[in-house]
Amino acid sequence: MEIEAVARAVAVRLQSAGHTAYFAGGCVRDALRGVSPKDYDIATSARPEEVQSLFPRTLAVGAHFGVIVVLHGGFQFEVASFRADGAYLDGRHPVDVTFTTPQGDAERRDFTVNGMFYDPQTERVIDYVGGQADLQTRKLRAIGDPAARFREDRLRLLRAVRFAANLGFEIEAATWEAVRAQADAIGAVSAERIREELVRIFTAPSRVRGLDLLDTSGLLRAVLPELDACHGCEQPPQFHPEGDVYVHTRLMLSLLPEKVSVPLVFSVLLHDIGKPPTARVDENGRIRFNGHEHVGAEMAQRVMERLRFSRADTDATVEAVRQHMAFKDVPNMRVAKLKRFMARPGFEDEMELHRVDCTASHGFLDNHAFLRAKQEEFAHEPLIPKPFVTGHDLLGRGLKPSPRFGEILEAAMTRQLEGAFASREEALAWVQAEYLKPPAA
Repeated sequence: MEIEAVARAVAVRLQSAGHTAYFAGGCVRDALRGVSPKDYDIATSARPEEVQSLFPRTLAVGAHFGVIVVLHGGFQFEVASFRADGAYLDGRHPVDVTFTTPQGDAERRDFTVNGMFYDPQTERVIDYVGGQADLQTRKLRAIGDPAARFREDRLRLLRAVRFAANLGFEIEAATWEAVRAQADAIGAVSAERIREELVRIFTAPSRVRGLDLLDTSGLLRAVLPELDACHGCEQPPQFHPEGDVYVHTRLMLSLLPEKVSVPLVFSVLLHDIGKPPTARVDENGRIRFNGHEHVGAEMAQRVMERLRFSRADTDATVEAVRQHMAFKDVPNMRVAKLKRFMARPGFEDEMELHRVDCTASHGFLDNHAFLRAKQEEFAHEPLIPKPFVTGHDLLGRGLKPSPRFGEILEAAMTRQLEGAFASREEALAWVQAEYLKPPAA
């Protein structure tokens, strides 16, 4: 069964037991927009214990806040009792909740387009907050007093940007002013939740508008000050006619394909954050950023760790930042070095970073074309083949484990990558001649 059919079955079971049960929030908004919801939340008059009594498989993950996860038909649904929130003391969560009416529940939600209900039995939209009107005019409007909504839950500041960007909505004036007034308070939100919102903003096709809203609201300065610092960092016009580092980065973002990985989009955002701290003007009056890729890699490491990214995403992003200037040298690399460079796990994302970096500046894509040609040339065999010479071979020839082991194996593999050996036998003979000669008499 499809998720909508299963969600309807959950709601009908609640209704059949005498409870009110509606689809709620984003699934209603998306369905009214003609977009198939990816998940369904259900709001009900049933109390948590009553929900649990009706369904054999549940998780009481948010029972304190009236939320039960129902596992049904191969899907899971958050089933929440209609509730009103108590005081917010930490800028994220109410200290307690009280059970209330559907209208009371709608009025404590964040934005009008997220505050609607839908009765799957009568197929009727229940709208206490004007969500349908705002949906038609493509407005993102806070429910009630915008300043109060954002003081209650500071994460809503970033959610406002995400919804406006990803849905293509304009933020209503009073709501926008409240976002700008409270932007610096986003620090009350955990790094993990900030990261989740940034990922959802920047991996969406609307990422440039998301960046613009973060920038003009003041949220960018609060969550990614390293990128904000790129404003006004001038670059040599002969290589960067497009403008300063921030303008360049924004243009790169616009050139990415719709679907991007997290390391790719964050390496675009962070690839030049080392330029402001390394900017210098030489004796000829030329702007220089010597070593900015290495400084930037260290800064990117701190950014990714501060936002609690996974180790895999962090390592891939930092490596891309560190290596992005190496692409200018690829035509001069020896074959072995080039193959090792191309065999790294993040190479395809780095190729895309290089493409948009060049396209958003001087426009020269010769090295990109060179690497694509090399990929075709090397396609008939693995870039890094099984080594002809191994540590077992050296042990078998009487060598004891030592740092020299690595030197010998590295040298043998370099020659193998450059095509100097036609076989394992040739490689072993070379090692014997170069490193294992019998002592002179």
